[in-house]
Amino acid sequence: MKIGELAKQSGLSTHTLRYYEKSGLLKASQRSEGNYRLYSSEDLSTARFIKRAREIGFSLEEVAEFLSIRADLPHHQCADAKALADHKIEQVQNQIKELQQMVRALTRLSTACCGGAESAIHCSIMEALESDHDH
Repeated sequence: MKIGELAKQSGLSTHTLRYYEKSGLLKASQRSEGNYRLYSSEDLSTARFIKRAREIGFSLEEVAEFLSIRADLPHHQCADAKALADHKIEQVQNQIKELQQMVRALTRLSTACCGGAESAIHCSIMEALESDHDH
């Protein structure tokens, strides 16, 4: 199948598929006489695998690690995949903590502001953003 059909069946855009090829995650199985990339059902399976991994937050580098495990399952252990997943869990938990801190800071800014129709000259939010120190 050509890239358009691969895109349709995988749910990825042709642009994304080309990007994954440039990144080394995906490779056309062969070329046609007209030099079009041709993809096999295994290539479709790989594209779908990449899509699922990306949808749950894995980076391109992490996807590449999963693909290396996938390419040689008998010589890898479940622990290899689990370590990648556990590391991602830790990263996401840290992002959640950072986002919670941002919400608290934004709430403090919003609470301090009168939110009225007065001029923004003395707006506490604007003053806080102009300030060189944290409140």
